[in-house]
Amino acid sequence: MTRPATPTPDRPARLPLRLSQRSDRLFEGLILALASVIVLVFVLSLTQLGRESWPALQRFGLEFFTERTWNPVTGQFGAAAMILGTLVTSLTALALSVPLAVASALFVAEYAPKWLAGPVGALIELLAAVPSVVYGLWALFVVAPVLGRWQTQFFVDPDNIKLLTHCQDLWAQKQTTLQCFFVPSSASGRGLALAILILTVMILPYTASVARDVIRLVPADQREAMYALGATRWEVISRAILPYARAGILGGVILALGRALGETLAVAMVIGDSQDLLTSLWGNGSTMASVIANQFGDAQETLHRSSVITLGFALFFLSVLVNYAARRIITRLTPLGIK
Repeated sequence: MTRPATPTPDRPARLPLRLSQRSDRLFEGLILALASVIVLVFVLSLTQLGRESWPALQRFGLEFFTERTWNPVTGQFGAAAMILGTLVTSLTALALSVPLAVASALFVAEYAPKWLAGPVGALIELLAAVPSVVYGLWALFVVAPVLGRWQTQFFVDPDNIKLLTHCQDLWAQKQTTLQCFFVPSSASGRGLALAILILTVMILPYTASVARDVIRLVPADQREAMYALGATRWEVISRAILPYARAGILGGVILALGRALGETLAVAMVIGDSQDLLTSLWGNGSTMASVIANQFGDAQETLHRSSVITLGFALFFLSVLVNYAARRIITRLTPLGIK
């Protein structure tokens, strides 16, 4: 009778076939169950938001998303101002932060010496760990007074009196022009501009960290080939590094956009909580997330509560749409269609 081979370091013991199959099936079932939890959470969230939003959608229909008036006293609810505020703050902050983030990533990965790259990279990542309330307090007590002083100087300048009078007449009618949109409407320092500024600082580390890691993954052969052809450092970056890393950088941009769309506490502290349609970049405004934070606890009427939850439903749908669009774009930009 042949005895089984004795296990050695170069020939480990094998499990019996039946036990191996059972282990594979058990592991497969466990992975499937854990993956199903994500789908279950998504479906339950969508179902609950849709159920709670139904009274408002049944009452106002799709006009809820285009109506400008939000008045809990009269029972009129329209989300146009909040949707516009969300898009303006998020996209403007993204446009300001992406060049800074990519520039800082290039500096850390390509230009900075090793003794400096480490601390600078850690400092950028540290910005992502700061709580939202700290950003909000910093904006209120440090940045807002600086903006307020500048706005006061604008108001007292005799050359601006005629322009201010014209813009104030338009604002009273809830109208504006491109010139008046950039004219200060108050001297408090708070408002849409401060919310954009604070969002820019908050989302910058997300794009910067991802972009830095992706740039470092560019093969060294690709850089050396460009240098061998006599290319300058800028030509290497623009023609070899950034085209190779663009899909990863875009992924970081979308991650930052998702953070900007859903940011609540810091924005709610500085934006001013006005549900009127935007007439000035420096005036008070609101986003969908800030209205949810400010009014959800005080919404006693069924219609008011349902309208606030409908804002959350719209924000949920907008986030899903952004992520889907980002995946499609990244797939197109990735070489060979690798997902």
